[in-house]
Amino acid sequence: MEQTRVDKWLWAVRLYTSRTAASDGCSGGHVRVNGAAAKPATMVRVGDRVSAVVGGRERILEVVRIIEKRVGAAVAAECLVDHSPPPPPREEMVDPLFARARGTGRPTKRDRRQLDRFRGR
Repeated sequence: MEQTRVDKWLWAVRLYTSRTAASDGCSGGHVRVNGAAAKPATMVRVGDRVSAVVGGRERILEVVRIIEKRVGAAVAAECLVDHSPPPPPREEMVDPLFARARGTGRPTKRDRRQLDRFRGR
């Protein structure tokens, strides 16, 4: 096997949780192959560079091996080389508006109502 569909490959290497999600990512313009926008049926070969925005983070991957079936995480890691920038530190990812101090427990009914009012529900 020399080539496969990009949505199948992204699903097989566990970048997306389902093939439908991988297809939607391609259709939504979140996936690029060698710098060009990719449709779900775009073919990828060994050596291609695939960039995808997954979970608000850009992932840049190089295809090392072609697979079409979903495999274990250890095998999937051997099929790509990750050139992605490191993820942001944990504290930057937390939304400061909804952050609660550790150990304060669950929000009270009053806290919950304030959050709902703030969110516009």
